[in-house]
Amino acid sequence: MQSWVAVPPDSDFPLENLPFGVFSHGDSEDHIGLAIGDSIFDLHEAAKAGLFDKQIDRDVLLAPNLDTLLALSRSTWSDVRSRAAALLSSAGDEVQNVPGAISKQRAVTMKLPFTVTDYVDFYSSLEHATNMGKILRPGNEPLLPNWRYLPIGYHGRASSVVIDGTPVVRPNGQAKPPDAAVPTFGRSNALDIELEMGFITGNPTQLGAPVSIDRAREHIFGLVIVNDWSARDIQAWEYQPLGPFLGKSFATSISPWVVMLDALEPYRCENPPQKPTPFPYLQQREGFSYDIELEVLLQSERMREEGLAPAVIASSNFKAMYWTMAQQLAHLTSNGARLLAGGLYASGTISGDTPSSYGSLMELTWRGARPLTLPSGEERRFLEDGDTVTMRAAAHRVGLPRLGFGEVRGTILPAPSQQD
Repeated sequence: MQSWVAVPPDSDFPLENLPFGVFSHGDSEDHIGLAIGDSIFDLHEAAKAGLFDKQIDRDVLLAPNLDTLLALSRSTWSDVRSRAAALLSSAGDEVQNVPGAISKQRAVTMKLPFTVTDYVDFYSSLEHATNMGKILRPGNEPLLPNWRYLPIGYHGRASSVVIDGTPVVRPNGQAKPPDAAVPTFGRSNALDIELEMGFITGNPTQLGAPVSIDRAREHIFGLVIVNDWSARDIQAWEYQPLGPFLGKSFATSISPWVVMLDALEPYRCENPPQKPTPFPYLQQREGFSYDIELEVLLQSERMREEGLAPAVIASSNFKAMYWTMAQQLAHLTSNGARLLAGGLYASGTISGDTPSSYGSLMELTWRGARPLTLPSGEERRFLEDGDTVTMRAAAHRVGLPRLGFGEVRGTILPAPSQQD
């Protein structure tokens, strides 16, 4: 597809993509926009000019974020995207006559695109779960008995979800070293990453109304990259018997552009085989996996000072996940739990079957036993202050354009003084 807006050949955002985001010019009000090449199509200005009056009420696109749009139906979401694609692929007269309708991405500040009303983190990679079992329970069966029967997950802290570029303050907490008799309180010394994708829900449901697996698509607006930062030493002490708590709630970073499920349809693929056969409510009649390649880059403070580029430390693919988004959605509502507009549901760490495809430092360094060596000569078992982690993702398929998600970055700041 061709657009009258310039799209560089290597852009994450061709006309086939058109992800949603929220941005501002300096101190101006927040606007909803769509990424196209290196530019942004300002839906606020376009709606104000009446260009979407046949598709949606103006107030929805004049809102400061995606909350109101997410509360509507999937057909409405699709109508808005289709209309935008038509406006950007035509001669462009309608849009070019609207002042401020096109801005450069480099000239704006990206904002959290929606109010996160709920946050759940799953544990859906067979390879990741197996690796963690081997690390934490050596000599025993890596997978716990329930893992192959249901998508494991836990409720996280929605208020800690932050946008790309937000610094991450190293957390303090309780931890108990293996050779200590009692725990201590202080900075986490095992700060980790988790390479994930997350889906955003809309078209909310009522309490007591489960979403069947065949209707999952009606409630998934789109996807973002997720880095669910983890303090492994804090988590190891606190997680029994109720699971993750402070070791996972200090920050969760997401990419600023939400790639719609509609755009990803050509990249949908068959699901990995599952054994045993899931219960009927989790059985899929069609593929719901997506061919999305991901990578993790790490740049230390010393690397920045020496002018060394970030190093790729891991590459993986979302299509390898054992439990799919449709299964996750069907399971989490199977007890009648409500879906809210603005729910964020993360996949869990995405790891492949080779060491270079592991999605966490816990696995990449095998809990510190096999440290990574950076281009600067430094070693990393876990993250150090000043480290910057960048995650990228893009959907690929032969004969189709590359659809990117942009990136999500975070730099580690020192832990607060315990006297503060």
